[in-house]
Amino acid sequence: MKSMLNVALPKGRLGEKVYSMFEKAGFECPSIKENNRKLIFENKEVGVRYFWVKPSDVAIYVERGAADVGVAGKDILLEYTPDVYELLDLNIGKCRMAVAAKKDFRYDMSRTLRVATKFKNIASAYYLSKGMDIDIIHLNGSIEIAPILDLSDVIVDIVETGTTLKENDLEVIEEIVPISARFIVNKTSYKFKSDAIDKIVKQMASKG
Repeated sequence: MKSMLNVALPKGRLGEKVYSMFEKAGFECPSIKENNRKLIFENKEVGVRYFWVKPSDVAIYVERGAADVGVAGKDILLEYTPDVYELLDLNIGKCRMAVAAKKDFRYDMSRTLRVATKFKNIASAYYLSKGMDIDIIHLNGSIEIAPILDLSDVIVDIVETGTTLKENDLEVIEEIVPISARFIVNKTSYKFKSDAIDKIVKQMASKG
């Protein structure tokens, strides 16, 4: 019997795109397209088991070995630095990590910069590289409000179209890093299931 390849897919539109890439690579699982609330789907014939997880949790499932492979945004990999192999940039889910502020904002080097973000490690590393002292304000949602209410001077966040920023009179003042979806692999799984994993990577790379 084939050993099963466990795949953690991020819930949502990105996960659906990613699944269709797996499908084209020969790892189809028709039951995943059925309208139900199941979270785990498998196709024993091709030896694959998929499960839907929160996008920010994919790297944890892969690092801990509950999943052999998965797809996670580069933002998650930079923020949490999981001990996994990153084998491929899928060139989907593209956006950027950026610093945004009110339109009239200027850095004042005489005081500590207040930075609102949910990506505190990325923000810390970025400003450390610039030799700047910062005060991190960790928020989980609606980060754009922070500079408007004078909770912070700037925000560090993912920017896709920039529409939300514009509607709140904010603008990107610096880009930190481009973000896209990456194919990641558990290090132990790669030793034992490298044939199946390499087949997927090769197929996905050729479709990219």
